[in-house]
Amino acid sequence: MSAKTNSLPATMQAVVCHGPRDYRLEEWPVPTPRPGEVLVQIKSVGICASDLKCYLGAALFWGDSYREGYCQPPVIPGHEFVGEVVALGEGAGQKYGLGMGDLAISEQIVPCWNCRFCKRGQYWMCQNGSVYGFRQNAFGAMAQYMLFPSAAINYKVPPSIPLQYAPYIEPLACGIHAVERGNIQFEDVVVIAGAGPLGLGMVAAARLKHPRLLIVLDIDDRRLRVAQACGADLTLNPKQVDVVDEVVKRTDGYGCDVYIEATGHPSAVEQGLRMIRRLGTFVEFSVMREAVTTDWTVIGDTKELNIHGAHLGPYCYPIAIDMLAKGMLPMEQIITHQLPLSAFQQGIDLVAAGNQSIKVTLIPGE
Repeated sequence: MSAKTNSLPATMQAVVCHGPRDYRLEEWPVPTPRPGEVLVQIKSVGICASDLKCYLGAALFWGDSYREGYCQPPVIPGHEFVGEVVALGEGAGQKYGLGMGDLAISEQIVPCWNCRFCKRGQYWMCQNGSVYGFRQNAFGAMAQYMLFPSAAINYKVPPSIPLQYAPYIEPLACGIHAVERGNIQFEDVVVIAGAGPLGLGMVAAARLKHPRLLIVLDIDDRRLRVAQACGADLTLNPKQVDVVDEVVKRTDGYGCDVYIEATGHPSAVEQGLRMIRRLGTFVEFSVMREAVTTDWTVIGDTKELNIHGAHLGPYCYPIAIDMLAKGMLPMEQIITHQLPLSAFQQGIDLVAAGNQSIKVTLIPGE
């Protein structure tokens, strides 16, 4: 039983994933929160690159000879969102500091809190956790309503952040975490490959680390202009210049100190390994659509690199919320499309094409 509720409908519209390239707009039951759970009415939800790769059938989500797929259809996708609290299970308001009518978000992973990683505070690597929108015990936000389970990590969103910008809190938190994994120092030359929604968040976060030179790479000049607005010192288009040569020349022949990969393309991995200096730090964030093949020797015998992965946005949501509340990013340039939920296929197609959009969001109430 919920302790506090508004009058709610029995069913809602929801995008439901049934398999690769099989997403449908359906009627779905509106959840009822149990003790410790929160129900929100979704105001805006973003389409992430990982949503696209799941839609297209990437092995991470549907499995291959090396692993079982992560996606469990039928499931409602969507893990970048903001919602208005419309029902609170017993104790949930006190637990999360939320009241009816508050705007709220939830971290993209729902941890188990019992595994080795959770007990060590490394909840984002939970052995049994579920990222919203892929598993049936954590339905996502491409729907009119969404339930935050009792194990979720929730935050209140200040009303000073416009609703259309709030879904960007999640990718920005991921970008902040990736930058932290890079351990950027004051005199470092930092290269961020990819000026999509995640890469742009990394640019803004890396700027706060005050590197000597912050370089952004992308094949889209429009996105590179937004990267400059986010704080990039130099932008380079690999289709127009030899970016490895340019970076090496600008670092007295050494190469960059930190390279953060946020393109999702295997070629960007090889590019980074070539342009990074000896003893440099390579941060890999992307979900790759296909396997990456490279000369592994360069990591050890040739350059002795520090290779760091970056997964999700642990402990970074409050920072992301603060950055957006302070207007530290050009959000009017990042959020390029807002579509009704019924136009979800158009939104997926825009993200897939990548030549017209940066961040595409859906509005379930329209």
